[in-house]
Amino acid sequence: MSTTAWPVNIGTASQMSGVSAKMVRHYESLGLLPEVGRTEAGYRQYTEAEVHTLRFIRRARDLGFSMHDIGELASLWHNRRRASSSVRKVAQRHADELTQRIEAMQAMQRTLQHLIHCCHGDDRPDCPILDDLSGLHTG
Repeated sequence: MSTTAWPVNIGTASQMSGVSAKMVRHYESLGLLPEVGRTEAGYRQYTEAEVHTLRFIRRARDLGFSMHDIGELASLWHNRRRASSSVRKVAQRHADELTQRIEAMQAMQRTLQHLIHCCHGDDRPDCPILDDLSGLHTG
């Protein structure tokens, strides 16, 4: 295991966190990552704590949390006096939103499967899929 000399530049922070340099700058502009130190030449310098925060953000994004929710979660994560109920509330709200999105997607899938079933898929021009998309579906 190699040891890292801290602080590191944006390329190394990006590689260590799995977050692209472009997104690192974006998260910084959104305030999800505190303003980082800079060298005299103006290059960003990231500490171990900032790379850890980037990993936190990446994992939250992997779970589909919105930027707003990630900001809220990061704030709670850094607040050692937080109530876990506050964290749970954010996670539950997101899980509920995912459930609604999944149900909507399943409804879309059922509709498409029905339309595919109704389409003969032959050389005739009649197509219930196109009729439905154009609003000509008569039920």
